[in-house]
Amino acid sequence: MATEMLFSQTRGCILSRGISKLGNDFGQLFFPGSTDSILIAGDSVKVLARLPNKVFQTCVTSPPYWSLRDYNIEGQIGLERSLDSYLKKLVEVFDQVKRVLRDDGTLWLNIGDSYTSGGRTWRAPDRKNPVRAMEERPPTPQGLKAKDLIGVPWRLAFALQTAGWYLRADIVWNKPNCQPESVKDRPTRSHEYLFLFSKSEHYRYDHRAVRGPNNRNTRTVWDINTFAIRAAHFATFPPALVKPCIGLSTRPGDLVLDPFIGSGTTGVVAYDLGRRFVGIELNPEYIHIAERRLNGAVLR
Repeated sequence: MATEMLFSQTRGCILSRGISKLGNDFGQLFFPGSTDSILIAGDSVKVLARLPNKVFQTCVTSPPYWSLRDYNIEGQIGLERSLDSYLKKLVEVFDQVKRVLRDDGTLWLNIGDSYTSGGRTWRAPDRKNPVRAMEERPPTPQGLKAKDLIGVPWRLAFALQTAGWYLRADIVWNKPNCQPESVKDRPTRSHEYLFLFSKSEHYRYDHRAVRGPNNRNTRTVWDINTFAIRAAHFATFPPALVKPCIGLSTRPGDLVLDPFIGSGTTGVVAYDLGRRFVGIELNPEYIHIAERRLNGAVLR
């Protein structure tokens, strides 16, 4: 399976459409002085298992949320029949992420929450967001009740902490332009969590690289609008959420990882900041969107 070049030669980025030739196809990526970046189509755990130890400075990612979307692709994460299975799969992915991070590396993890299905095995189309319709939904987790907020972000954070990660910060991503909800028995959710983990007790974090108003230290509540891409019919990672993560954790030329790169935002921001990146994505359709976006064919 041949490797295909992405955008211009000056960006030095290649696209591998599978994992059968990993190693020979982009071994140069990990050589000193390399300027290359890549997108890889494949399962995150399988791809990461083929990468060398301690090569990435940071990982910035947003994995599929549990019980919120059916991406209609074999091997997808997010529709496991149990919450424990979902968490176990993500811990497996991030075990590999920890291995490929440098000892002073970090993980920035954005994850959203969800509510129990209340016994419903499907979700009707939403006029404002039709892609949220699902023909099948996981059952209510054991011990929870109908209409319970599940607490997925913190359950995942604690699972990763147990797996050996240092949990360093919980950042509230406040969405001033959040999507309205037709609920009358609770407030409209307008935030998600962004967790900062480190591989070791001491890690790279340059507090001078990103400052808040009046040159203050970065706070733990970030007001950032959601971000839409015309070609993508799913939620996308806002560049403004990714930029401070990369700025605080890396130097120019460092390698940035996103094992769930989706429409390519982490790659776009990494490139704009003079960093290199490796993006992994299971869905070929999303790889195509990321490829066109990195080529400048899709509005950033």
